[in-house]
Amino acid sequence: MARVLLLHSMYGLRPAVHQAADRLRAAGHEVHVPDLYDGRVVGTPEEGIAIKEELGRDELLKRAVAAAAPLSAGGLVYAGLSLGAALAQNLALADEQARGLLLMHGTSDMADDASADGLPVQLHVADPDTYEPADWLNAWYLRMRRAGADVEVFPYPGAGHLFTDPGLPDHDAEAAERAWSVALGFLAELDPRD
Repeated sequence: MARVLLLHSMYGLRPAVHQAADRLRAAGHEVHVPDLYDGRVVGTPEEGIAIKEELGRDELLKRAVAAAAPLSAGGLVYAGLSLGAALAQNLALADEQARGLLLMHGTSDMADDASADGLPVQLHVADPDTYEPADWLNAWYLRMRRAGADVEVFPYPGAGHLFTDPGLPDHDAEAAERAWSVALGFLAELDPRD
C-alpha cells in the first residue's frame, strides 16, 4: 500500500486530521501526520491565517520538506487539507519519486515550467469554494495538465471549504464520506516503489 504524508490545514493538527489518517491506515496505508504549527491548534479561520502569516510561507514549506525528507525514498504520496494541500502540491512537484498527490480542499499556485510527468493527482474541492476566485479551478487544472499530471477533480456542490472536518461549521457528512471513499480508491491504485 501507499506511504502517505498528510499535511494539516491552517487550523493545525486537529482531531479531524488524525481521524483521516486513521481511516487511511485502516485501509492498509502508512500515514505520517507532521505538526507544522508546533502544537498550536485554532478554531477560527482568522486565527489560522494569523499563524500562517506569523510563520510565513517559506517556513511552513521548510517544515513540510523536513517532514517529508526521511520518508521520500522509494516514493511518497503527498496529501493535504487546504493549506496542507498547497504545501503537498509544492512538495510533490519537486519530488521526482512522488507516487501521487491527494489534495483535499485546496491547491497551490505553480510555475508555468513545473513538471509532473504522469503524476497521479486527485483533487476534492467545494463547489464553489469561498477561499478561491471563480475561475481558479480551470486555470489550475490546465496548468497541471500542461505539466504532465494525470488529474482528476471531484467538486462537491454546496459543501463548505473544509467539508471533511466534523469539528468545523463547513462539515458535510455526505460529501466527506464520498470524498474519503473516492480517495481510498485512488490510494489503492498507487503501487509503492520498494
